[in-house]
Amino acid sequence: MKSVPIIGITMGDPAGIGPEVVLKALTHRETAEACRCVVYGSIGVMQEAAELIGWDGRIVQLEHAASAEAEEHTLQVISCGEEHPYPKGEVSRQCGELAFQAVNRAAADAMGGIVEAVSTAPLNKESLRRAGYPWNGHTELFAELTGTEQYAMMLVEGNLRVVHVSTHVSLKQAISLVRTKRIVSVIRLVHDALCDMGIPSPRIAVAGLNPHAGEGGLFGEEEIREIIPAVKETADLGASGPYPPDTVFSRTMGGEFDAAAAMYHDQGHIALKTAGFKYERGGKVSISGVNITLGLPIIRTSADHGTAFDRAWKGTADERSMLSAVLSAAEMVKNRRSR
Repeated sequence: MKSVPIIGITMGDPAGIGPEVVLKALTHRETAEACRCVVYGSIGVMQEAAELIGWDGRIVQLEHAASAEAEEHTLQVISCGEEHPYPKGEVSRQCGELAFQAVNRAAADAMGGIVEAVSTAPLNKESLRRAGYPWNGHTELFAELTGTEQYAMMLVEGNLRVVHVSTHVSLKQAISLVRTKRIVSVIRLVHDALCDMGIPSPRIAVAGLNPHAGEGGLFGEEEIREIIPAVKETADLGASGPYPPDTVFSRTMGGEFDAAAAMYHDQGHIALKTAGFKYERGGKVSISGVNITLGLPIIRTSADHGTAFDRAWKGTADERSMLSAVLSAAEMVKNRRSR
């Protein structure tokens, strides 16, 4: 019988809620049962997080992830930067640097087979840029670090899985990226990811770009020129459509499909975050969705929220999205092992 998966977890930007949600996620019994975890970041920051939430476990520093052992009530940390006080709740170069170094080390360990997957807490794009790194977020950064050219973002909330043809570009540019070759690539990526999730014969719904999926060319011709040819080419992978984007996500969440391919960032994100973000009076928010990067040679999952500087270091951050990310990574490792 194989051992439980070893998951590398990046702490994220130390100024945000990352350290808190990581520690809270790792204190759940189901995490300990599903996998063994190593945190990449700062042992000092994680000690602060432990004091913040009143966790009295042992925190130990590792030189290498390969030396990690299964120890109950113990947090194992690989320090990836200088140990000094980091600013809290604000953008800073030093926080961006630490966040990058944690991702860089974790990705290298995953590529080397030392850890079997990486789950990431949020980083801040502006802090990353102040540190001199040009990437728009984790997705592009992991693609660069792993030498991946064809990749895509999948968001998961319960039964709703949404993969994107494009993400962090303007709407004008996103429309220009709706091309048959790219859509085919995304469908192939989501098919393989669903197999990793334990779905052997995926049903993939492809959204239209225009209202009513173009209505036969009445509201636009992208469906006729680009999307329909892509669907025909990948029908053997379970693709169908294009479907009107105002109903396809609800149909997917209801179980008619295993995943939906969105044509641009907000088309998919609005549906996913309406389903997964719960806002309450007083500004409290709970989030349970997961972000997965498809196409990488490694498994990478992430909490589906940002650094939340306005709620950072108050002890009130909701860890459910981070917990789901770690458990999803462990499940994907197990399914990939058995394929």
